[in-house]
Amino acid sequence: MDNQLVASWETVGSISMVSKPTPTLKPGDVLVRVAASGICGTDLHICKGETPHARNNVTIGHEFSGYVEAIHAETTTTAKIGDLVAIDPNVPCNKCTFCRTLKYHLCLNLWCIGVTCDGGMAKYVAVPASAIYVTAGISPEVASLAEPLSCVVHAVDTGSVKSGDRVLVIGAGPIGLMVTALCASGGAHVTVAELNATRRTAATEFGASVVTERVDIGGDPIQGYGFDVVFECVGLAATMSEALEYARAGGTIVWVGVATPTALVSVSPFTVYRRELTIKSTYTNPFGMERAVRILCDNKVNWANLISHTFALTEFDAAWAVFVKNSGLKVCIKP
Repeated sequence: MDNQLVASWETVGSISMVSKPTPTLKPGDVLVRVAASGICGTDLHICKGETPHARNNVTIGHEFSGYVEAIHAETTTTAKIGDLVAIDPNVPCNKCTFCRTLKYHLCLNLWCIGVTCDGGMAKYVAVPASAIYVTAGISPEVASLAEPLSCVVHAVDTGSVKSGDRVLVIGAGPIGLMVTALCASGGAHVTVAELNATRRTAATEFGASVVTERVDIGGDPIQGYGFDVVFECVGLAATMSEALEYARAGGTIVWVGVATPTALVSVSPFTVYRRELTIKSTYTNPFGMERAVRILCDNKVNWANLISHTFALTEFDAAWAVFVKNSGLKVCIKP
């Protein structure tokens, strides 16, 4: 095959359109013809040099779907040519101490498609057969949401949300809306805090019972006011700190948003002690992809409404400008 146009992180501060050879397959690989690839906040962190493990000259794109184009003769897979598949970008070594103790997302030798090796912001990408998940009854755009949704599955699991819980979601970007949908569908009463009016409207559509610009818990959290579980889905130190203010005594705070490596949060140890707060974080998507694909394929939520803009790969610069402006929701590239 000839060279292909890709979006690649070449230097700090920019994502460049460059030409690279179309990938060839090695044993264990599948060639995917990319159908939809979402731009993620992690891509912006990569662009700014804020993702320490990211590698230069790597094609970005870790939220993508596509059609199986070719399968290496020595690859074992149940997928067939033409299947629409979602891709788990996180490829563990299956040998290190974390992999051997069922914490493969913390793998010491983790390869991340679109971060440490070439990803889906291209027409073709070669991926391990273990990374593909066959979908059914959904569009490529919705299938490309599997990776972020798998991260949200992990986040909601981490929050141990129960039916009837009062849940606060800070931030109604795509991740916050996914958290809202999963918590609300499980019977929680969800309040969403978001400054953007368009995103507040979307929060109601995705199941929020209350939508607000500013949070007022109405009283002393020690007296039971506040929320059982608070999900911070912005990634700013300020909102991560505020999340603690809104949790009732005995509550749990889950930091889902990705902060910069230098960000610091001021926490009162006495407050955590007196209110017996639990502060948790989440990292990627352990054991979440299979469940995320099932959720998408169930079609119980109009997941397509998370995608506010669609561009061709040749229009990547325009797509990036819309993404950085942060006025819509998910920006999707269709190579």
